[in-house]
This record gives sequence, structure tokens and C-alpha cells, in this order.
Amino acid sequence: MDKITFLCTGPDSGPTVSPQHCITRVELSVCCGNLLDRDVTSKSDPFCVLFNEVDSSWVEIGRTETAVNNLNPVFGVKFKVDYHFEEVQKLKFALFDEDKCSSQLYEHDFLGEYICTLGVIVSNKKLHRPLTLANSKPAGKGTITDFFGKSDPYLEFHKQGDDGKWMLVHRTEVIKNTLDPVWKPFTVPLISLCNGDVDRSIKVLCYDYDNDGGHDFIGEFQTTVNKMSEAQNSLEIEFECINPKKQKKKKSYKNSGIIILKSCKVNQDTKSLIDIVGIDFTASNGNPREASSLHFINPLGSNEYLSAILAVGQIIQDYDTDKMFPALGFGAQLPPDWKVSHEFAINFDPTNPFCQGVEGIAQAYSVCLPHIRFYGPTNFSPIITHVARFATQALQQETAAQYFTLLIITDGVISDMDETRHAIVQAAKLPMSIIIIGVGNADFAAMEFLDGDSSVLRSYTGEEAVRDIVQFVPFRDFRNAPKETLAKSVLAELPQQVTQYFKQRNLSPSNTASE
Repeated sequence: MDKITFLCTGPDSGPTVSPQHCITRVELSVCCGNLLDRDVTSKSDPFCVLFNEVDSSWVEIGRTETAVNNLNPVFGVKFKVDYHFEEVQKLKFALFDEDKCSSQLYEHDFLGEYICTLGVIVSNKKLHRPLTLANSKPAGKGTITDFFGKSDPYLEFHKQGDDGKWMLVHRTEVIKNTLDPVWKPFTVPLISLCNGDVDRSIKVLCYDYDNDGGHDFIGEFQTTVNKMSEAQNSLEIEFECINPKKQKKKKSYKNSGIIILKSCKVNQDTKSLIDIVGIDFTASNGNPREASSLHFINPLGSNEYLSAILAVGQIIQDYDTDKMFPALGFGAQLPPDWKVSHEFAINFDPTNPFCQGVEGIAQAYSVCLPHIRFYGPTNFSPIITHVARFATQALQQETAAQYFTLLIITDGVISDMDETRHAIVQAAKLPMSIIIIGVGNADFAAMEFLDGDSSVLRSYTGEEAVRDIVQFVPFRDFRNAPKETLAKSVLAELPQQVTQYFKQRNLSPSNTASE
């Protein structure tokens, strides 16, 4: 599997950035003391307004909340301003006593102001100054204190789908309280980042993290893997982070920072995922000749299972090199002797169970459906063990190019939980992952348990799984969702599972299928 590794810094990187590029988002906190009391029966209700000077005129940037009946307010709302290292940015902090429910400042009593440059605040970090009135006389004993806070930046990488929509591929960690963020190197599959097309557009967005979830957009840029791969052997690449809204408003706007790509390495090999599909044909799914069945033989050509096969199959086939899928069924009685099988080829050819693409799986499924009898029990362990045998053979032959993904489509009613847990714990040692798609409206508690996100999965013997290899997705949650949303959920854990396996085996990316 192709992979790509990044090492990035930004939006500002101290001495590595030339002065004309030094721009960062700063956060200003304001508190005041001993404000003038303009009210007769109570104390003032102050709020602070921040202005910056543009072409000799004051332009409002923002306002704090109103501190009711308080002459010593500590405002919760923070002002966020782009700090341009090379520019003199003049700011005015003006305090008003709220008298009416009006946005017009002249409707409120003026309590005092303080004018300074942003550079002064940044250099002092904490600035405590007296307030003055319009005639430059002191506003009583009123004071204002400005605290300078740094950004908490992180990056998001998005790829563009065939429909033109952008889909999140990777999000970096948040670097707290810094003007010089350096993000950790990370690795993503090339197929995930750009569908394997090194000239496909990639959008990178930079945000300032906020605890309340209202993360502030700093800027963005677009690039390609081809462009980023130029960052090698000590050759760094710089990308201007552009905020389109600010670019439109301000003629003098250059950018909102610089992202420096220090290193980008693309490892290409011939490794591939081998996808195997398992379909639940047990009686709990209902009689396929009745409309209530999840396997309903519909004259219009669709049912819950077929919808899931087509939707999920179209996602996973993009990651399979030859698009040939072994498709197996379990839990049904087969002609001519009508014995129950828990691992049969749905094309009835055990020597060649492969189907060509997702359309081939759908066709084999539709042909198979009228010729079998739904039975039981719903045993997962046989099909998991079946695929595990292939993964074991690949491991014994040191065929590091192969990683097996078993996609199980089921109604969620499971009969052999202990055996399944044991089979999964053993499979976790192999180059193998399991994606379970739950169809219908059953209680999927058992599937959630097998997923192992909340706790480590254990065998009935007490043995713990060495890694989490199961991802469960309830198809009902995505019936009307865009393909991209379903894809994100289905493939959410697979890259990490693949990477973790090869790291545990101490296999280098040059000879492994790694993300």
C-alpha cells in the first residue's frame, strides 16, 4: 500500500520565517478596575469594544459581553486579532455603560478608553494602564488590563471527491499556546489522501482550537502530493495560509501565516489489501419471500442486504488492487443435500469463490438467494477462522504484501459469542481486520462489544487481543447519508489497524503494507 509521511510547522515558525511573513492569530483578554459609576441606583453595566485603525479611521473588531452591576469586570469574551509583525497595528479599547438595548454606541454612557499598538501588548504579554476620557483626562481611577494569549493551532487535510466535495482525511494534534507550532510527523495511505492520484488537489486548513468547539478558522491552501514531495533532503516548502474573507475585505492583506513543510516522503510499493465478503443467511433475517425480510426477493431488485452490499462494496473496492472478491455466505442449508454451511461460496464454486467487483458480488448474491434455505445458528467464528487460515498462510510464507479485510454483513443476532471472541483474539495476531455492517433494526449490543473501542476484547480463556481489529457500523444510520459519510465510518479504523500490525512485527514501510 502506498503511503505518505509529513512533517509540518506553522502557521508561524519563528526565525525560520522571514519578517514579512510573520503573521499569527493572538487572543486578547480584558479586565478593568475602578470604572466610573454612571448609574444612580446601581453600579455601571460595562462592556468593552475593540477598534483597530484603518486609513485613519477606527473600525470595530468586536465587543465583550456586558458585566451587570460591576465596576471591576473580568470579561469572558476574548478578542482574536491577526498580529502582523511588520505592521504598526493601532488598537483602541473603549468602555461603555450599557443603558439601552441598542447596538449604537452613542446610546450608552462612555466610561473611558485606552489606545496602544498590538505590538506593545504582545511584547509585554500583560499590560495594565489607566483609562482616559475623550478630552484625554483620566476617567477617574479606572484602569484596563490586557492579557496576550497565543494560538492553539492544528491542521486538517482534506481530499476532493469526484463530486467536487471535500472530505476530511487527517487532523493533526493541537499545539497549545504557541506561536511556533511544530506538529508531529504523521503517515497516511496515499489512496486515502488523494485516491492514489499524486496530482489530485489536497486542501489544508489551519484552525485555532477553542474548548467550546467554536474553533477559529485561520487560513487554508491547496496543494498536491507531487508538490509536497519536493520537501526532501533539507529542502523546505512554504505555503501561504489564506483566509478568503479577509483577503476580500483588505487590499493590503497578504496571508494569515505560513505553513512550512519540512519533509514529505512517498513510499510506493505493490502491497495490497485482500477483501473478503461474508453474508449472513440465517433465519433471523426473515423469509426472503416475504416483504418484511431483510433478504426480501424484491421484484424491484433491492433489499436491505443488497443496498448494504452495493453501498459498502463501492467503498472497499477502491482499496483492492484486482477488484476480485471472495464472497462467502453462512448460516444456510445448501442444495442438493441441504446441509448447513457456515462458509460457502455464494457463486456455488468453492474452487473459485471470486466475484468481479461489487457488481459481481451483487449479481452472485441475487442468483444465490432463491436457491438456498435460511437456517442457523448465526455463527461468526467459522468464517473468521476461514479467513484467518489464509492470513496465517501469508504470514508463514512471509508474504508481507497481503493484508486481509473481512467484511461481514449481518442482522446482528449472534449464537457463538465465546467462539467468536476467541477467533477475533487469535486473528488480531495476523494481518487481518474485520468490518461488521449491521443491517435492520436489531439490538446491536453484541456487535458494539466485539468492536472493542470501549475495552480490550478478551477470549473466553482470558487472553487479550493484541490490537483492535473490529469496526462495527450500523447501516441504518447511513441509509440516506452521502457516500462520503458512510465511507468515513466504514474505513475509520482500518488504516490505524494496518499500521499497528506492521509496527508490532517491526517491519519497515519499504517492505510492508503500511499507512
